[in-house]
Amino acid sequence: MAGRPVNHQRRAELLDAAVDYAVEHGFAELSWRPVACGLGVSTTTLVHHFGTKEQMLEAILGRLRERTFAATSDAVADRPGLAAAARAVWTRTSDPRRSAEFRLFFAVYGRALQAPERFAEFLDRVVADWMRSLVEAQGSGADPAEAARTATLVIATIRGLLLDLLTTGDRDRVQAAAEAFLATLEPPTEAA
Repeated sequence: MAGRPVNHQRRAELLDAAVDYAVEHGFAELSWRPVACGLGVSTTTLVHHFGTKEQMLEAILGRLRERTFAATSDAVADRPGLAAAARAVWTRTSDPRRSAEFRLFFAVYGRALQAPERFAEFLDRVVADWMRSLVEAQGSGADPAEAARTATLVIATIRGLLLDLLTTGDRDRVQAAAEAFLATLEPPTEAA
């Protein structure tokens, strides 16, 4: 088995299925047997495609981060200006169809903060990916330091609002707060 080359397409399929499993069952259930059973494969198949349990976990976290970033990066790229980009990020992340994925995201985030050496890549990129997109959304003429501060505020506020929404389920209250925040990002309108 160790000598057989890894089929990368099959590995990608297994990885996507493993992320879906993690979204449905949570972070605590990510061990060989439950994942293999949930995917309908043997533990030997998982070992062949991922190596160690830690490597499988790293791959799952990487794909989760890619998914959460992809959910917003396209929206940011399609909307000129910070206000439109931030609104697109909020709309995508607060979509009820994505709530299980973001619950897992926050569970992983909390776990990563407790064991930063184990989750170094996740922590290194979890803010940097969104930061880069939101700085770019402010345009090439923006002061880099100010753009970074503003992007940091947007990321922290959206994540805080999303955590509140996932915790309380109070969509009306959280949406009203999000609208109030997003309005502060709109460029000032000139008096006629």
